[in-house]
Amino acid sequence: MSKDSVKIISQNKKAYHDYFILETYESGIVLTGTEIKSIRMGRCNLKDSFIKIENNEAIIKNMHISPYDHGNIFNHEPLRERKLLLHKYEINKLIGAVTTDGFTIIPLKLYFKGSLVKLAIGVAKGKKLYDKRHDIAKKDQQREASKDFKLKLQM
Repeated sequence: MSKDSVKIISQNKKAYHDYFILETYESGIVLTGTEIKSIRMGRCNLKDSFIKIENNEAIIKNMHISPYDHGNIFNHEPLRERKLLLHKYEINKLIGAVTTDGFTIIPLKLYFKGSLVKLAIGVAKGKKLYDKRHDIAKKDQQREASKDFKLKLQM
């Protein structure tokens, strides 16, 4: 695998449905050996996870990495807190964004970049119910338009 190749492990599709993503950052993540092996098998879930800033460190909580099947007594806890590797200026930007009312930091996707595991995180603002309905209607219109376009091409 080349250094620039990207292989997505897990995506948080619910994040794009529930939030407006304003900014994205790429961060590293501190993992143990059995966590890496489990991630390579694709056994990771970002669905209900979130990111907190504690003591000027970014920490991801509720990210579920299943225990490694062939692990021993040193296997990891599935829901443990994991530290994110960000620059100090990026953490300061995130602190400034979170102090604004209604903004939060959420993980968007977990992927391999070369041989390293990276986490894409986003500064997000929650959507209201009418925003969600608007997005669903917009997707339906696009789906119908593409279906009509395909039918016209076949004729």
